[in-house]
Amino acid sequence: MPSEPSQNPRPRKLVWPMQAMPLARAITLVYAFLIIYASLNPFDFDMRNGVRGIAWIAAPMPRFIPAFDVVTNVLAYIPLGFLLVFALYPRYRQLPALLIALAMGAILAGVVETLQTWLPTRIPSETDWWSNALGSLIGALLAIPLGPQWLSGSALRRQFDEWFGLNWGASALFLLFPWAQIYPQSAWLGMGAWRQFVGPENWGTLVMNQTVREGLITTACWFGVGMLLSIGMRSKAPQWRLLTALLFITILIKTGFTSLQFGSEFGSSWLTAGATWGMVFGSLILLWGLRWPLACRFWAGLISLLLMTLLVNLFPDNPYFTLTLKAWYQGRLLHFNDLMQWISYAWLPFAMVWAIQHQLKPTLLKRPI
Repeated sequence: MPSEPSQNPRPRKLVWPMQAMPLARAITLVYAFLIIYASLNPFDFDMRNGVRGIAWIAAPMPRFIPAFDVVTNVLAYIPLGFLLVFALYPRYRQLPALLIALAMGAILAGVVETLQTWLPTRIPSETDWWSNALGSLIGALLAIPLGPQWLSGSALRRQFDEWFGLNWGASALFLLFPWAQIYPQSAWLGMGAWRQFVGPENWGTLVMNQTVREGLITTACWFGVGMLLSIGMRSKAPQWRLLTALLFITILIKTGFTSLQFGSEFGSSWLTAGATWGMVFGSLILLWGLRWPLACRFWAGLISLLLMTLLVNLFPDNPYFTLTLKAWYQGRLLHFNDLMQWISYAWLPFAMVWAIQHQLKPTLLKRPI
């Protein structure tokens, strides 16, 4: 007579399936942007300097090559080559993955060197390109023997697989959201401020109180962000707890960096009445909205973020925020703040494009595990 199955069977050993690695793809994308930023900052291009973009290829080798520059360029691209091998899995493995990682690293380095031709503070060099390509090769060589089983063994990797499945876009948005809030904003969570293209408006204070405006911006952003991120999560993931933890971590990071840049006494100066009530109302609506169908969540999130963008750009900034920003001394954090500003700019359009693309194509992520 066969024995009855145990009520608490022993968990089986994890066997990595032949499927993509969303977390690796998200981290690869983020790291590639970091390389571009570090190589091209401060982005003061001068296209009229009379030099062709590919002139660095035929330029003679420099007489003196600092060892520090070579080592730095090699080390900078080792993580990229390493991550690319995992990002390419399972479509490309072993030698094909190695060659593609090398080619992608070399192409990125070539594009960066070409763009540096028009930067007065940068000197493109074929030596730098070879160093970057070597770094990509070393990183890929280190990753090939490890295989996907190495990455799947981490607790963080397992958690992201349980939460987001194969959705690397949602993983990237989730990881970048707290950092998109570091750069000073006229209202809490008020990303996407393209005021330099829209121009200031002076009539906003006659139409809407600043506290009401900040509350609406925070509510619309947090509700919209939660709706869009939820459609990228697995149906059985603890969506409400994940989003609440994300907001809490974002608050901690914002407070810490505000204290670092403006002084500890101003660490929570951004937490106005409008921001507080906005988070409360946004969280309550979000708790209700997480029960909606996927299509409803998509449209609700998209419309909320578009509304937030209009409020940020078409109404004037808080005058106290404007005065604070003028007296802001960035010091050694200048380049870091520039990077955080670009993340704040890019997060919103990337989220909208990802959400639209996610809705347009069928995906296995919508079914429960």
